[in-house]
Amino acid sequence: MSKNNISFILHKPQLSENIGACARAMKNFNFQKMIVVDPKPIYPNDKILATSVGAKNIISKSKNYNYLETALKNIDVVIATSARFRNKNIKHIQLEDLKKIDYKKKVAFLFGSEASGLSNNEISYANYTLQIPTNPEFKSLNLSHSLIIIAQVVHSVINSKVSSFKKSKKVKSASKKDILSMFNLCIKNLENIGFFKPKEKKPIMLENFRNIFYRMELSSKETRILSSVFASLGKKRKLTKQRVSL
Repeated sequence: MSKNNISFILHKPQLSENIGACARAMKNFNFQKMIVVDPKPIYPNDKILATSVGAKNIISKSKNYNYLETALKNIDVVIATSARFRNKNIKHIQLEDLKKIDYKKKVAFLFGSEASGLSNNEISYANYTLQIPTNPEFKSLNLSHSLIIIAQVVHSVINSKVSSFKKSKKVKSASKKDILSMFNLCIKNLENIGFFKPKEKKPIMLENFRNIFYRMELSSKETRILSSVFASLGKKRKLTKQRVSL
């Protein structure tokens, strides 16, 4: 197990102080990979660096993306944090379940903005949702507080070498990039046959499809097979249309 496989993703963070505090929290437990997606403040800036104190190296080495989908391309397992469980199609886990995650894979913890958290659409990219137990009457946690709680638990898991995963070591899991490529190929074929009707329901239909693909935890081989199937279906439909036109 290696901490180099673990990333902390801040999606649409609003306050420079919170970004800096998150970097500091990560360094407390020797995590190095921060990813920032569509931040509200200019990134990086002097306030972020000032509040990161001794963790400026984490800010300087961090990656900044405009879109969540792009940020997740090379991630194998995404764990989205949420104060409440909203998406019934994704497996919900607790802090104690983090010892069951395979940290030999590229794992990312996804945090939403301070004001609104993560939307259902953003959560649909995740394999799991994680809820930190708090006072039921006051569930809101500061962004850096949420991160440091999770970082401490994962740090303890890795140090104690308590990690289990049922899949064989010989089975290589598909990356998010491969799954996304397969997903887009499937969606393209569905669009070509006019599947998404009515149009206003397309966004929620895409969320549901994304949930299905990410929840299956496919291997690289399985992803290649399904991609070939979707590609063949697209070619077959194209040939059929050409014959009809003749």
